[in-house]
Amino acid sequence: SPPEEMNEPGSPIDFLRRVSADARNSSDAIRKAVQGYRPRADYPAGNRLGADLRTAAGLIAAGLPTRIYYVSLGGFDTHANQRPTHDNLMRVFSQGVAAFLKDLKAQGLLHRVVVLTFSEFGRRVAENGSRGTDHGVAAPMFLFGSRVRGGLHGRPPSLTELVGGDLAMTVDFRRV
Repeated sequence: SPPEEMNEPGSPIDFLRRVSADARNSSDAIRKAVQGYRPRADYPAGNRLGADLRTAAGLIAAGLPTRIYYVSLGGFDTHANQRPTHDNLMRVFSQGVAAFLKDLKAQGLLHRVVVLTFSEFGRRVAENGSRGTDHGVAAPMFLFGSRVRGGLHGRPPSLTELVGGDLAMTVDFRRV
């Protein structure tokens, strides 16, 4: 049993108890927001990204104070037979994001949200011997939202002036 002074207000034990209670309360609020959420758009069945975006929409609609929600879609590390896998991933991506944006718009929340997509690694320009591409440096970013000024921003990468076979990165995604 800890010494009595460890149980006093402001003690390490007291701090841990408050942190634990805050985490429990936050967890309850998140669970209620997600379970009670009624989307105003149909999210695609069997679409893991769509399911995660539906959860994010529920948390946004609940008015939680979180400023950034992060979801991910894996599977882009395609070194062989890239085309069919990439086509499917882009379909999953576009269907999930389209449902999310439609839902937020119907909820009157789209003006509060910007969606940013990025990849932690790019792909090489040249195809490898397995009908795929290997890890590169630069990758595109996409932004979606009613307050996003459409169009291409930044300098387009050159497909001929490469750096060691890679596109030359012009914008670090962490700066956007």
